[in-house]
Amino acid sequence: MLKPYKGDLHNHTVLSPCGDIEMTPSFYVDAAKKAGYSIIGVSDHNSTRQCAEICALAREKGLFILTGAEICTKEEVHCLAFVDGEERLALLQEYLSKYLPPIPNDPEKFGYQLWVNRDEEILGEEEYLLISAIDQSIDEVERFVHLLDGIFIPAHIDKNKNSILSQLGFVPFDLAVDSLEVSKRCNLESFLSQNSYLKGYNYIHSSDAHYREDFAVTACNFYLQSLSFDEIKMALRREEGRYVEII
Repeated sequence: MLKPYKGDLHNHTVLSPCGDIEMTPSFYVDAAKKAGYSIIGVSDHNSTRQCAEICALAREKGLFILTGAEICTKEEVHCLAFVDGEERLALLQEYLSKYLPPIPNDPEKFGYQLWVNRDEEILGEEEYLLISAIDQSIDEVERFVHLLDGIFIPAHIDKNKNSILSQLGFVPFDLAVDSLEVSKRCNLESFLSQNSYLKGYNYIHSSDAHYREDFAVTACNFYLQSLSFDEIKMALRREEGRYVEII
């Protein structure tokens, strides 16, 4: 029997240079639980380094965290990538570090790139600018994420910047997406009426939260048999009766 789990897969933390300093692990977990969420995705720009601290705290509070990143491809397309387990998360981080260009971050211009613990103590700082495009195409990113048995979702495809439609003009028919994301203000019915060739895809919408006031305000219901990475992936793909409903 399927049960609905409320979730939002696209959120930034203090680590993202464009993320507010108050987007800390404790805020994430407490705000999500208070708003009745069961699933939260951690998707900082081109880095996974804040995931572990959020996961540790979330386990204590009964919140499921999808760990990953919002990857900016060579074409400057933003894509959500999630993987299961510490080993695969480390491999994803290794991949991102390898292909992120060595452009030093300017905190005064772009913002600090810190990751912190539950007590908001600084654990480290990313040296290179995370909002850069990595030296990998969207096809290469998709193949690598799926090599890790992960989830691959082109982000906010309705936006006129850093989306697959703004950068490529279309969704390649041979790109193996698990779902497509539209932004929280997108009317999906209207969007699909203008892009009828995309009607066969599965969709989520997300908050893309960078600030406290934007966090836990948008959601989907994930209809699952149990709360797990594999069940969420099946729902995104509409496999074996699992599905996602935009609410």
